[in-house]
Amino acid sequence: MTAELIDRKQLKADARALLAEAEVSPKGMVALYLGLCLVLNLLVSFSGNAGLLGTFVNILTTLLGWVLGAGFVLYCMAVRRGERAEFLTLFDGFSFVGKIIGLNIVMSLFIFLWSMLFAVPGIIAAYRYRFALYNLYENPGIGVMEALNMSKRQTLGYKGQLFALDLSYLGWSLLASVPALVYAGAVYWNMLQSVLAYTGGPLLMDTAAYLGLPDWAWTLIIGLWSLAAALFYLANYQCVELGYFETAKRTSGVGEGAAPRQESPWGGPDNLGGF
Repeated sequence: MTAELIDRKQLKADARALLAEAEVSPKGMVALYLGLCLVLNLLVSFSGNAGLLGTFVNILTTLLGWVLGAGFVLYCMAVRRGERAEFLTLFDGFSFVGKIIGLNIVMSLFIFLWSMLFAVPGIIAAYRYRFALYNLYENPGIGVMEALNMSKRQTLGYKGQLFALDLSYLGWSLLASVPALVYAGAVYWNMLQSVLAYTGGPLLMDTAAYLGLPDWAWTLIIGLWSLAAALFYLANYQCVELGYFETAKRTSGVGEGAAPRQESPWGGPDNLGGF
């Protein structure tokens, strides 16, 4: 079986209909998920980014964010299946937290190694492993490398379509990132001011008042803005991507509930060696 052209518009419409019928509010779930993530980010801001405490809190909040992300995807999976998922589903990832953390670490390492070659191989690697976490969420009994290898086979022929899917939500992503982009731009501007002051160059417009808020306040502003924007698109985006995942399972014959793919006597068409 080969990859097929996915009707993205139809999938988006189907996702909207499913979310409208969900017994547990998708906006409520998004608010709970991103609200907890905001609390974790505020903990990082209050602890500082330097020192042993800051490092520990950074690592801990990152790991907790991965587990909460798993719970949100499990909620969206239940919505697509017409099943009821309570708000407590957000914490279901703690039942296999070790594998979630292990898979995220291995994925990040592989993508980083490919990125060292050039940006494009890193991007391709990110799309190659796009479905690895979904495989683990559906079947926590599989191993980390098995989930990665399954994703490599499932994404054959779908990487370009997944990229187009991401582009179709680019406007929402940029809207959600407005305060973060403003903050990053102001930080860069102040760094430029410092360099010019050190080298004796002409100073540009002062932005000290512009960045007068403490880090925790910026974290709060950025988090609340992102949460407000995500209420209108995040659940839909996640459900649509899961639709791509289901199609990829069906056409590749790989994954939970997929029909086995018929291979030729000389083996499959794809090479699973390496990473």
